[in-house]
Amino acid sequence: MKIEGKEYRTIWFDDKNKIVKIIDQTKLPHQFIIKDLKTVKDAINAIKTMEVRGAPLIGATAAYGLVLAILKNNDQSFLKKSSEDLINSRPTAINLKWAIDRMMKKLSGINSNEILNLAINEAKEICEEDVKFCENIGLNGLNIIEEIYNKKKDTVNILTHCNAGWLATINWGTATSPIYHAHKKGIKVHVWVDETRPRNQGANLTSYEFNEEGVLNTIIADNTGGILMQRGEVDMCIVGTDRTLSTGDVANKIGTYLKALAANDNNVPFYVALPSSTIDWNIKDFKDIPIEERNSEELSHVEGLDENNKVKKVLIYPKKSKALNLAFDITPAKYITGLITEKGVCEASEQGLKKLFR
Repeated sequence: MKIEGKEYRTIWFDDKNKIVKIIDQTKLPHQFIIKDLKTVKDAINAIKTMEVRGAPLIGATAAYGLVLAILKNNDQSFLKKSSEDLINSRPTAINLKWAIDRMMKKLSGINSNEILNLAINEAKEICEEDVKFCENIGLNGLNIIEEIYNKKKDTVNILTHCNAGWLATINWGTATSPIYHAHKKGIKVHVWVDETRPRNQGANLTSYEFNEEGVLNTIIADNTGGILMQRGEVDMCIVGTDRTLSTGDVANKIGTYLKALAANDNNVPFYVALPSSTIDWNIKDFKDIPIEERNSEELSHVEGLDENNKVKKVLIYPKKSKALNLAFDITPAKYITGLITEKGVCEASEQGLKKLFR
């Protein structure tokens, strides 16, 4: 997708210099900075600090992290240790472990003369697959938006939460891909963008990328969605997911569950968009999903531009106050209208998913 009219992806490998390049998303929307990752520690830090974020992009970064590990030391024991460190960098998004497992399956037992090229090619393939998956998610979700538009004969108002856009993937995004495809087809769409506290990924990233692509959008406070649904100003919701159980339950950015409850109460369709790499076929009870708890400073402080156009972080809480910063919540399958995947749209259930993937 585009930034200031130029096509970018969120991550790529510099073959000449043997380094990984990323868009540093902690600097957006006020600064656009391309950062070099030169070591596996750089990749781990990029994931932990959310310089890269979004389940598919985390997975791709982890894959390239193993490439960087091999560039330093192609010994299998070092590779195994690096894979474990990468998996432990963030616990909730299943794509991370999926990508590492796929890379290790490809690289285990390979001699030193072949392993680097195999690793680079596999990491690139993971990225290319994600682009295709997300494009197909968009085409499958487009049908839903188009159906609403044909009935309404007016702008389709879509609510989304957090950033499940191209900045969270390699290109296209998951929840945003149907929106981009609708926009490119000439269907009138408008997106209500939850600001998504505490890191404001909706305001900082989703609105930013919509603006760059010319998609009409309005940022709203996280608790505004309910009244908009009551007023009939939301035609559908589309969100992403960091982990989808085979039961259809999804773990996504904190606040997603409350949007699903509001949508259910107001008969607003609530869709979740995901590539198959986000499906966890092993965990059956959503209570077993590890929920990341992040630094409370993300809640107590905010960043923005000051009067001198400088990025500044300020404290907004009383100094003595404590804060709990859970990064994700669980939306039960019963509140989900359908899952939009690269293979089609299905009901949020084990039966629905198995019809597409097993």
